Amino acid sequence: MVQKSLILAVETSAPIGSVAIAAGRQLLAEATFSGPMRHSSEIFPAIRGLLERFDRKPKDIEHIYISIGPGSFTGLRIAVSIAKIMHLANSVKIVAVDTLDVIAANAADYIRQEKTDVEKIAVILDAKRGQFYIAVYQRTSDGRQATADRCPAESHGIWKKIFPDSLMTAAQFLDRFSGKSGPVWLLGEGLVYYADKFKPVPSGVEGAEGIHFFDEQYWTPRAAKVHLLGYEMSLKGQFADPVTLQPAYLRCPDVKIKPR
Repeated sequence: MVQKSLILAVETSAPIGSVAIAAGRQLLAEATFSGPMRHSSEIFPAIRGLLERFDRKPKDIEHIYISIGPGSFTGLRIAVSIAKIMHLANSVKIVAVDTLDVIAANAADYIRQEKTDVEKIAVILDAKRGQFYIAVYQRTSDGRQATADRCPAESHGIWKKIFPDSLMTAAQFLDRFSGKSGPVWLLGEGLVYYADKFKPVPSGVEGAEGIHFFDEQYWTPRAAKVHLLGYEMSLKGQFADPVTLQPAYLRCPDVKIKPR
């Protein structure tokens, strides 16, 4: 029996990283790192452990899907470097998945489990300097059907991005989206320390002016979702050019030049 070639999915944009392996659409296993910012020390042991679990080798990996950003500058560089090395070593094809899309895919899990009607979501990541990486998504008619049928393989495709990845303040977001055309549900690790900034004044409470928050368990990007979105992109032939591939920072890293 000929074994299927494997897909490796990598999520290192967030403080807690993860990797996953899959065979086609089927997710085989996922491993989450033991603590924050353990990407460089744990990513290779985690990949090796997943391969050994299924008695497979690195040469069996045909595709690598990576979370391309925005997110941790160091984490994104690690993922891009690994993808390029694997391409050079074994001609592995690369799919670069938008990190905000990866987090947005978590919302489908909440809808299925809680049976809550959610039509519009916004993903929030901390960009420092009082700004946030934000994207807004609208639920599609196809998404309502997929959720009703409880079809996890397709549920990540229920969201249409209606506001692209952008840098903005919490006040700018509220001015644009709070109380406008229905409630907005928020998720993303930018809320860990700054959720209060996204609660409209004067009430300052969840639900005011149509702002709601997903449970914190849905705020973090996961390699399993990178695979879910990446696989769909691969079916459309949306592979990245390994030569020009770069992290999607949205904002350039701070670089300090030491005086001579």
